Amino acid sequence: MPPPFFRPDPSHPHWPPHRWGRGPGAARGAWRGRPGFIFFRFLFGFGFLALLFTSVIAIPILLLIRGQDWTAGSAGLWWLFGCVFVFGLAGSLGWGGTRAFRRIAMPLGNLMDAADAVADGDLSIRVVERGSPEFSQLARSFNRMVTELERADQQRRNLTADVAHELRTPLHIIQGNLEGILDGVYESTPEHLEATLDETRALARLVEDLRLLSLAEAGQLTLVKELVDVAEFLADVQTSFGGAAEAAGVDLRVETTADLKISADPGRLDQVIGNLVSNALRHTPRGGRIVLAAESTPRGVVLFISDTGEGISPEDLPFVFDRFWRRDRSRTRSEGTGSGLGLAIARQLVQAHGGRIEVNSTPGIETRFMIVLPVN
Repeated sequence: MPPPFFRPDPSHPHWPPHRWGRGPGAARGAWRGRPGFIFFRFLFGFGFLALLFTSVIAIPILLLIRGQDWTAGSAGLWWLFGCVFVFGLAGSLGWGGTRAFRRIAMPLGNLMDAADAVADGDLSIRVVERGSPEFSQLARSFNRMVTELERADQQRRNLTADVAHELRTPLHIIQGNLEGILDGVYESTPEHLEATLDETRALARLVEDLRLLSLAEAGQLTLVKELVDVAEFLADVQTSFGGAAEAAGVDLRVETTADLKISADPGRLDQVIGNLVSNALRHTPRGGRIVLAAESTPRGVVLFISDTGEGISPEDLPFVFDRFWRRDRSRTRSEGTGSGLGLAIARQLVQAHGGRIEVNSTPGIETRFMIVLPVN
């Protein structure tokens, strides 16, 4: 049977539950060891208090009875009263000790053992919410902390695997082209050299994206803020992507009011909007529409980038801002899906400005990204 505070997970590599060590080579008892130790401490403490109070009450009563000339009936009543009082006091102390043990000692011992398990690397551990309301709240906070640690650890593992995958493809192409040229399989023509150079550029972009993402997540990204006129900014974006939109047969328009200004880094903001427009162009069919809009709200200035493309399925919406997320994982970067870092970088850049970015989508009808930026 698994411990009562442990939620079974047979797929976990540490299942079944094992004995946890305090440190390298140090053995510890099973989960019952620490609550049992606390139990004996409670038992000793409350037993000592019960004996002390019993002695304090019983001795004066005994002396009082012996020093008086009581009748047999009166003495019996006093003895009965003393025994009831003493045993009642002992029972009350015993009940209080048991209740305190169940509400304090057991939850505290379980929580301490679970904390040691987390320190030993077992992030699947969870604590049952039991005991007093304070301990229940502490257990909820502990479980939430471990859940976040487990999620962060899984994201780290996924990031390592994704980075290795993204680097492997261009490296194999570069290696194959160069080996083919050296072995005489390929001629050293400008076409082959250009293809190899394109892959090196892709590697450079990936490394730069990873560097930018790590700086933004660490809060070390430098922003050069200035007063940005939103209408002029969106008009510049429309001009930049106008040719690509016309070639794709997509109507790219701007809908905004005048006199909307924000304090932002125009280069970083252009990177965010440019990434969203580029994604919209990639997923909007010919005859579709992309709208860049802005409006003022009590929360600040809100920028909208909406398109009438294929949309994002509801099950994919929570993950669109994750690293290396792609709507169609079967497609490669060479087919125009990008590295999967664009939206993750966009979110970090928006948050660096003190804003937030959200997305809503109805598959086959519309996808809308909303960026809320403070005025100051």
